[in-house]
Amino acid sequence: MTITSEIAEAIVDLERYPLLDPSGVTGPALGPVVAAARSQLAALGAAELPGFVHPTGVAALEADAVALEPLAHHSGGLGTAYLGLPDEAEPEDHPRRYLGPYGVGAVAYDQFPATSPLRALYEWAPLLAFVEAVLDRGTVHRYADPLGALNLATMGDGDELQWHFDQTDFVVSLAVRSSEGGGDFEVAPRVRRPDDERYDAVARVLGGDHADVVTLPMTPGTLLVFEGRHSLHRVSPITGPVTRLVGLLGYDTAAGTNSSELLKLVRYGRSA
Repeated sequence: MTITSEIAEAIVDLERYPLLDPSGVTGPALGPVVAAARSQLAALGAAELPGFVHPTGVAALEADAVALEPLAHHSGGLGTAYLGLPDEAEPEDHPRRYLGPYGVGAVAYDQFPATSPLRALYEWAPLLAFVEAVLDRGTVHRYADPLGALNLATMGDGDELQWHFDQTDFVVSLAVRSSEGGGDFEVAPRVRRPDDERYDAVARVLGGDHADVVTLPMTPGTLLVFEGRHSLHRVSPITGPVTRLVGLLGYDTAAGTNSSELLKLVRYGRSA
């Protein structure tokens, strides 16, 4: 057994999520879990897997994250819902001209020691196979980005993430520690479609109409598979002295995926 496997197997609740069962990820032991996650993903654009890491494992993840937290590069300012520049050709009240405040810190992949439980989990082959099965999109690869493949996102008092759509089809996250107040992950599921931007519906959410918004609990130990390209979402403002800590695990259906130089400079303060 490798050190990666040893660390990962020590923190995952393998009774609830039997990733090592020889029947495989769609076999009789794990198959119902995968089927339920796929169903939730189809309905909400998100699949929650609570208690994926057991309480003792969460304590190990938190201790590791607290040690890494001082290494985080903090970025902040105003961002659009589409993670690009505002489209000045549109009217002032158009969603593509929306600007909202954001603030977040990020610890880059190359800053994680080999003994980090979050890194071990990310590099663990059974987790990759499980994520691939839940997504049901064919082969899934880990990011090739030496900085962005794995991140620890840190958010302290006053930090938030503006309403936005992701530029990737899906994101996998692992909740490590909740903030004292705020830090809710709020989602307007499937508010736009591949063939219809539905700007009126997006504008209603940005304007404060949250009738169709759901809050997904970021309970420590929960693994979340989230399709954010078509679901508008945000993290509400953090309050209090306790930092919100979340692991972001980078995967893609294409091999060799890397981040742009600009994104690296903004997120990590460096590109190499």
